[in-house]
Amino acid sequence: MRCKLKISAPALSALLALGLAAAAHAQGESYPEKPVTLVVAYPPGGSTDLTGRAVADQLSKKLGVPVVVENVGGAGGAIGAQKVSRAAPDGYTLLLGANNEIAINRLVSASVKYSYKDFTPLGLVASQPLVLVASVNSGVKTVDQFLKAVKAKPGHYSYGSSGVGTSLHLTGEMLKQQAGLFLTHIPYRGVAPLTTDLYSGNIDYGVFVLSSGLPHIRSGKVVALGISEKKRSAAAPDIAPLADNPQLKDLDISVWFALMAPPKLPDAVAAKLRKALNEAMQEPEFRKKLEDTGSTLASAKVDMAKFLVDETAKYQKIVDFAKIKE
Repeated sequence: MRCKLKISAPALSALLALGLAAAAHAQGESYPEKPVTLVVAYPPGGSTDLTGRAVADQLSKKLGVPVVVENVGGAGGAIGAQKVSRAAPDGYTLLLGANNEIAINRLVSASVKYSYKDFTPLGLVASQPLVLVASVNSGVKTVDQFLKAVKAKPGHYSYGSSGVGTSLHLTGEMLKQQAGLFLTHIPYRGVAPLTTDLYSGNIDYGVFVLSSGLPHIRSGKVVALGISEKKRSAAAPDIAPLADNPQLKDLDISVWFALMAPPKLPDAVAAKLRKALNEAMQEPEFRKKLEDTGSTLASAKVDMAKFLVDETAKYQKIVDFAKIKE
């Protein structure tokens, strides 16, 4: 006589959930078993790439497997970021991303279908200020002179950035919003052509990522007016924050870099990666490498969920003010 065991639907669901949890735990226990790919959504050589390579080097040491950087450029970082958002949630494909591709792109481009919610955040790595510069030919050497000149001739002056909807563009628009300026944005295809036009006097002002701007500032090709973070940068302590000026006291924006994974990453795998990143951030060698590129190491105590919500809300206000759409 056979006895048929009947299992109710709720009980079956519970058993399946237990099985999945056990499998995820086992995966976390054995992770990593092979090389990890760290996607950087830009070509080699830029600030995101330099940060990514520093992170990859340290993660490799902490995890005990190779961590290989893969540069997947295009669409302002969206192609590489989207690749990671759609990757298998196994911890073997990660993103070292900047705020452009993680949080800003979705706000300015209808073609970007993912958002910061389509990732598992592992940790904030570093931030870097942007710097407002003036052409030597403009005769402007201070923030006060800049504000006075622009307000005296509304609509007469322009500022350049490396593209529409970038953190550089948003910095310029935040500056306009807070000081009540009428200043035209000119997007360029990168730092080199913007630098050429600033040096020749074809444009009066520009916004750079600090690491990109410093060589031109130090060589005297452009004049630094102020950085976009409220605190001074260790890479350029002589450049005061724009927020030191009363008209710009609330201006605080930066390029930041974060380690992200695909959505639904098992908790055990995420915990291992967060632990490895936190340990890496304690290494003096890692700190120095980031500071040499103009970045400031982030705090390991940052609540990433809150941070991403707050940053995206800040960008949304600027995008709405400037009516930025691609």
